[in-house]
Formats: sequence, structure tokens, C-alpha cells
Amino acid sequence: MKKVAVIMGSDSDLPVVGKAIKKLAEFGVETEVHVMSAHRTPVQAAEFSSKAKENGFGAIIAAAGKAAHLAGVLAAHTTLPVIGIPVKSSTLDGLDALLATVQMPSGIPVATVAIDGAENAAILAVQMLALSDETLAKKLDEMKSDMEKAVIAKDKALAESLKA
Repeated sequence: MKKVAVIMGSDSDLPVVGKAIKKLAEFGVETEVHVMSAHRTPVQAAEFSSKAKENGFGAIIAAAGKAAHLAGVLAAHTTLPVIGIPVKSSTLDGLDALLATVQMPSGIPVATVAIDGAENAAILAVQMLALSDETLAKKLDEMKSDMEKAVIAKDKALAESLKA
């Protein structure tokens, strides 16, 4: 099974990124987690992403706030799918990071999830890996089924509570 790299621009992003790490672990996906900066360690970020495929990765998740160039820098140096997580900051509530992450130039795609949307980033990475991994595909089917059952149960509970 391919691994997923989880790269954050700062260790202060860990509370957000931790949700992706946890979700990937629930699916049994091996992760490698690093702090790299598009601005402070651009050479290391470029080297990591340019070698990611040969090092057994199937996708890269990149989380960054403010200028949020990390996902784009990583995507520029690999053909692996890169998923960007815009991280909410105190300045513009993450809108700056969202726009920086989603507005990639042609030829450098970055799949972008919601501001602080780490769990969806992990699920999207699993969906990408599941294209060639039937075990992961089955786990995704189970997750969807569990979500459906939970909503049906909540609907039934609501209906019961309103009868009173």
C-alpha cells in the first residue's frame, strides 16, 4: 500500500493536521509527517516532493496558513496528487490561505479542501489510493454505510422525540 505524506508549514498547524493523521490511521494508511516551509525551507520541500513517488508515497497532504504556498511548491515538483488544507489564521480567518491554496496556475493542480478540513483531506487521499487498493475501497464503502446508518438513526430519534 502506498503511503501518504502529511506536510505542515509550521508545527502550530498540528492541531488541524492531527485530524488527518488520525483519519489515515483509522484506514490503516501509513503516514510520514514533516514540517516544511515553502519560504524558509524551499529546497527541502522541493527535494521531498520530487522524490516522494520513488519513496513509496501515493499522495501528499499539505497544510499551511496565511500565504499558504506550501501545497503549490510541493505540487510543482511531483506528479503525485497534492491535497491542500488551508489553515485558519488570526488575520483573515483562513480566507487568505484558502485563496492561495485553490488559485494554482494551470499545470500545477492542488486539490483543496475546506479551511481546516483535514479530515476530508485524509479521506480524499484514501479515495485516491483506493483506486488501486480494493481493501481501502471496501473500508470507504463501510464508512459511507456507517454514515448513512447514523443519519437514519438520528432521523428516527428526532421523529420519536417530536411525538412526545
